[in-house]
Amino acid sequence: MKQMDFRKPALALLAAATGLAVLATPALAARDPEYAAARKSGQVGEKMDGYLGIVGAETADLRRVVSKINILRRDNYTTRAQAQGATLEEYAFTQGCILILRTVPGEKYQAPNGSWLTRTSAPPQRHVQCP
Repeated sequence: MKQMDFRKPALALLAAATGLAVLATPALAARDPEYAAARKSGQVGEKMDGYLGIVGAETADLRRVVSKINILRRDNYTTRAQAQGATLEEYAFTQGCILILRTVPGEKYQAPNGSWLTRTSAPPQRHVQCP
C-alpha cells in the first residue's frame, strides 16, 4: 500500500469542509437496496482511499454496484477538492478517514495495514494521518 504523505493541518481543514460530502453514503444506501444489502452482509467496505471496496468474492453484480458508487464518489471528490484547493487524493483520503470513522458495528473497513476488519463497538483502526 502506498504511504500517504499529507500534513495534518491540511487534513483537518479538509475534514471540516467535507462533513456534508459524507452524508451521501447513507442516502445512497437508502436508494440502492443492493448496496445496503452488500454493506450489511460485509461484502463491501470502506477503504482508506475514500472509495468502496469489495471484501472477499467478487461477482459481476457486486462489481457493478461498487463501480457505480465509486464513480459518484470520484465526481463528488473532484468537484469538492477543486473548490477547496486540494488534490483529489488528499480529499479522497480525508473522506476515507471520515467514512471509516462513521462505520457501525458489523460493517467492514480497511485497516491501515490494508486488511479488512469488521467494526466492533470500539473505534476503528485508522491511518495515523487521519484528522
